[in-house]
Amino acid sequence: MSIATRRTFLTAAAAARAWGAGPRPKIGVIGTGGRGQYLMRELNKLGDMDYVAVCDVYDVRRDQAEKVAGREVKKYGDHRRLLEHKEIDAVIIATPDHWHSPIAVDALRAGKDVYVEKPMVHNPQDGQAIVKAVRETGRVLQVGTQGRALPQFVEAKKNYIESGVIGKVGFARTWYLSNSGYVLEPPPGMEQKPAGLDWERWLGRGPKVAWNPDIYFSPYKWLHYDGGMIMGIGIHVVDSAHHWLDLKAPLSAVSGGGSVYYKNDRDTPDVITTILEYPGVTVTFTAECLTAPGVRTSAGVELRGTGGTLWAERYMVDKGWEYNPNGKFSKEPKATGGGTGATAAGLLKNWLECIQTREKPVAHVEAAYYSCVACYMANRSYQTKARIAWDPSWAI
Repeated sequence: MSIATRRTFLTAAAAARAWGAGPRPKIGVIGTGGRGQYLMRELNKLGDMDYVAVCDVYDVRRDQAEKVAGREVKKYGDHRRLLEHKEIDAVIIATPDHWHSPIAVDALRAGKDVYVEKPMVHNPQDGQAIVKAVRETGRVLQVGTQGRALPQFVEAKKNYIESGVIGKVGFARTWYLSNSGYVLEPPPGMEQKPAGLDWERWLGRGPKVAWNPDIYFSPYKWLHYDGGMIMGIGIHVVDSAHHWLDLKAPLSAVSGGGSVYYKNDRDTPDVITTILEYPGVTVTFTAECLTAPGVRTSAGVELRGTGGTLWAERYMVDKGWEYNPNGKFSKEPKATGGGTGATAAGLLKNWLECIQTREKPVAHVEAAYYSCVACYMANRSYQTKARIAWDPSWAI
């Protein structure tokens, strides 16, 4: 066990002991589809909390979530009803992305701590509303950019970036390739809207379109509901570059790509590349879904600096990070370390600990805001075929 890994383990153990001494938080879950149920299962492994209520626009998913909770819970189709429960301390928000901001702001104003899935928002205005609500209410808000809690990213940052070993970094390459979420098809028999699904509420502020099972079951393909690959999965690795290099506002964004194969079932590209310019460093992001689902998903970050190269991968377990030295500037040997795969367990654990301690979580609101705006700028560049510069009105 490395020094960094041992330190992380001991810190987590101490936090777990401290958490056990406090009251068990009462949890509500808003958005209980596949992702919401996954987060509930991960919370079940951690324990030390109780479910009170679940909310979803589809009655089938509400019933599924109650089974995952393992106990009888209140079930609602409107998140405002759930937030009326005074005994609920905290909520998980795992709805489609376009609902994140209004529900998060409502939850914060109702006095709840919040775990909201990534991307926190699709645009600066919604992000500023959440930042303002967090600052005014003092609630804990964690965002689901889970790389900030994955040991391979945390250990590599401590050992090679914070230590100064990597030297001056001028370039960060990020990628997210062959993600099967962008080739999903609706299950058979869903041509007609299920009677227990509130489609109008699901659409929310989105375009008022007729029932479309492809949108409901595959929102990842659609600009308004998920933001396409830049916002939907690019947020993960762009945020990891921000995390490693302590980046905030980009100076500019330029994107290019298009629909090479999937031309009729989405309004977002199936191949995309972005260049993000920051003071002193350039960050790129590349994604494609043409190879999905037949090729292993790959997602990660690579830094190239005077001290060598450093990369970490979200999905590899046998080798989660690797450092290659530049002998001219670094005396550190080449090194590798293991990975964990992509899991939200560490992020959820940190959230529960921060509910108890009232400390700022690792994926806090300001960090999430800047990463989201970077992806917003990249998306706007693709849409307008123009370079998008940072707007001072987006400051927080």
